[in-house]
Amino acid sequence: MCSKAEKCTFDIQKKLNEWEISESDSQRIISQLKQERFIDEERYAGFFVRDKFRFNQWGKIKIAFYLRNKNICESTIKQALGQIDDKEYLQVLKTLLRQKSKSVKAGSDYEKNAKLIRFAQGRGFEYEMIAKALKAL
Repeated sequence: MCSKAEKCTFDIQKKLNEWEISESDSQRIISQLKQERFIDEERYAGFFVRDKFRFNQWGKIKIAFYLRNKNICESTIKQALGQIDDKEYLQVLKTLLRQKSKSVKAGSDYEKNAKLIRFAQGRGFEYEMIAKALKAL
């Protein structure tokens, strides 16, 4: 399972619980997997960040939220999020907003911008970046 796709400790623990493996055996299995580097939280976080940003076009807030839910430590999350290039991040956000603005129906520019801001925040982008992207559009 670990050799097919990147997994974190949380995922493996969940699977072991489903298989009704005892707590002591689970800890031993996880320890062995970490020792043999089948489980590596930093590697997992790095791949997760790159995949969710490139393929799902999620912002840093949403990515960090999902990593926290998998019990990845804050320093690892911060390090993984640091891999995202700021220029590419802003460009992806601009592209998303440009595409969404074509389908948004609003009575005024104020209302349209509010809808675009909510859309981008739902994708996990920071308000400062959204404002910057909207200003550039």
